[in-house]
Amino acid sequence: MIPSSFLDSGALGLLLQGGIFMAPILILGILAVAVIIERYRSLKILDSRSEQVRHAVIDELAEGDIEKAIEVCENSQGPVAAVMGNGLRKYLVLEELGYEPARIEEQVTKSMEAYGVHVVAALERHLPILATVSSVAPMLGFLGTVQGMIVSFANIVETMGQVNIVEAAASGIQTALLTTCFGLIVGIPAYMGFNYFMSVINNFVLEVEQSAAELIEAVSVQLTLASRK
Repeated sequence: MIPSSFLDSGALGLLLQGGIFMAPILILGILAVAVIIERYRSLKILDSRSEQVRHAVIDELAEGDIEKAIEVCENSQGPVAAVMGNGLRKYLVLEELGYEPARIEEQVTKSMEAYGVHVVAALERHLPILATVSSVAPMLGFLGTVQGMIVSFANIVETMGQVNIVEAAASGIQTALLTTCFGLIVGIPAYMGFNYFMSVINNFVLEVEQSAAELIEAVSVQLTLASRK
């Protein structure tokens, strides 16, 4: 049997004192921690050598070795390698089918743009949860405080003349403010985590756009050289 002194002390005691709104705030906090850990691990394992990969692919393509360029992309991780690999595979297929150079360039561009949308969606997976937690947790905290204040003032009215009003109000207000405190404790890290991950993802998006533009330029050069032969 758990002693009552344990339940009334520490963080657990504060959670129990906060009222019914502490449970959803705690659940939101657990969700936020899970998303932060999952996104950090997922984005951390992405290949940070995007510039080296881009230069290696462009060099192989300049030498006319498309298959080697595709192999470089397949052996690398990250959104840059994935998008460039998709464009190169499209380019190889269309070239073997005998498409016109202008059509090849157009189709490769569309293919990389469409694939880039899926890549960005994968990078942003679960981030809406963090955005929701950062907004909802403080709001639940404020709602719990308002509910606690209502109860506190109702108790003051009921005990008017029986107990000291200041003592009755102070105890109730302290309990009511716990939900606001815990709501902010959950919401602030969630908000910071969301902004951090979005900045990382925006950097990846810029690298993908730059890589796609350089690849299209290299493809155009290869098509121009092939048409002159």
